[in-house]
Amino acid sequence: MPTIVVDVMPKAELLDPQGKATTGALARLGHDKFENVRIGKRFEFTVAGDVTDEVLAEVRQVADEILSNSVIEDVVSITVDGEAR
Repeated sequence: MPTIVVDVMPKAELLDPQGKATTGALARLGHDKFENVRIGKRFEFTVAGDVTDEVLAEVRQVADEILSNSVIEDVVSITVDGEAR
């Protein structure tokens, strides 16, 4: 069965407090090569049958309307079995 993966991230222009805290913690632990960490959300949909354009459109609608807050987040990618769509 195919899997559709949706990645949602905070908008680039907004502060990401979890990412900022993680960046600081990494530096304190000696991992100082990382200038910035952004933390988002990942959703996986297992599909019974083929992933059609209709299925992808429905996933996009769900991602935009339910999985993300359009004021502070962007749906950055929707992939099917590792292929960007």
